[in-house]
Amino acid sequence: MSETMLPKPGASVLPGPPGESMLVEVRGEGELATQDMSLNVGPQHPATHGVLRVVIDLDGEVIERATPIIGYMHRGFEKLAEARDYRQIIALVNRHDWLSAFCNELGVALAVERMMELEVPERAQWIRVLMAEWNRVLNHLMFVGSFGLELGAITPVFFAFREREDIQHLMESATGGRLHFTYNRVGGLKEDLPRGFLAASEQMVRNVRLRNQEYRDLLQGNEIFMARTKGVGTLEADVALSYGVSGPTLHATGVGEDARVTEPYAKYDAVDVHVPTGTNGDSFDRFMMLLDRIDASLDIIDQVLGSIPPGPVSVKLPKVVKAPEGAIYVRTENPLGQGGYYLVSDGSKTPWRLKMRTPSFNNVAMVPHLLRGALLPDMIAILGSVFFVVGDVDR
Repeated sequence: MSETMLPKPGASVLPGPPGESMLVEVRGEGELATQDMSLNVGPQHPATHGVLRVVIDLDGEVIERATPIIGYMHRGFEKLAEARDYRQIIALVNRHDWLSAFCNELGVALAVERMMELEVPERAQWIRVLMAEWNRVLNHLMFVGSFGLELGAITPVFFAFREREDIQHLMESATGGRLHFTYNRVGGLKEDLPRGFLAASEQMVRNVRLRNQEYRDLLQGNEIFMARTKGVGTLEADVALSYGVSGPTLHATGVGEDARVTEPYAKYDAVDVHVPTGTNGDSFDRFMMLLDRIDASLDIIDQVLGSIPPGPVSVKLPKVVKAPEGAIYVRTENPLGQGGYYLVSDGSKTPWRLKMRTPSFNNVAMVPHLLRGALLPDMIAILGSVFFVVGDVDR
């Protein structure tokens, strides 16, 4: 090395290409200067449930700011409803939250029936509760499997789809639909349950109870799963309420608000509804809410199976269904949280306005609060434990 290439004081010589050396300046002890970086997660990314984009600002590995960008799946359901009659709306409303199709259509049917002051047959009301709870289990199984998968556990998603297939086959035998059931009608149901449906439901309850314990064995006591979720993404109850969060995400904070209890519909006032709640409001508690709610839904199904009376499942309606002039708001407990249906009628055969309050929108709105100050590797665990369907946000 020549004199001109000798290192200066405070510099180090590092090996370079063969026969050469590189000089690197050493600034001395102390913190390294960092520069904030913006990172796009999504709109199509393994860390998001569907087409959601989250723009995060990072200081090293710490998330300083997170901004959810929605609207990639907007399909204008509420506007489409104004151009269709009340019976056609039920076929549309299945699709914004495709994991909760029956519960979506039930809310619309209830709103129209209350405006028209229809008396729905007892048998239809009991069957509605039965199908709504099966749909709730179906929804929760999807998130049980997907959350484990996002954290690197492949087995739970295969187990969850095993039960999902069985439940979908059961519901399809009654409704004719595999994902979009369109089983509700204004005034009742499309048709009665097929022969053997109740017996098959009893057997399915036993199967799912046993399998739900398998999910607990796989994840609840798993050392890696607990390290990734306990104390991660903690949500306080007052913050959750201020954002309008509902469903299992709210229940994990210790608040047991549930429309099936506080404002019963169908036959929920005739059954014992247990609302599980958590204590810490973290990602682990939110996941546990799913398993606990599956057991609670199976308890309701057991009560319903012994209570369904004989009789018709629908009322006779005129060829053209018209709701009287006025407005009504109906609240239901959908699998992901509170669903609201604000229906305004001008007396014609189509709604003048139908506005929906979906649980996923409020859950996503709270994401910036949860991600602020979290580490980048924890983002996947936090997003996976905030349960939403993007179509339910964009409607």
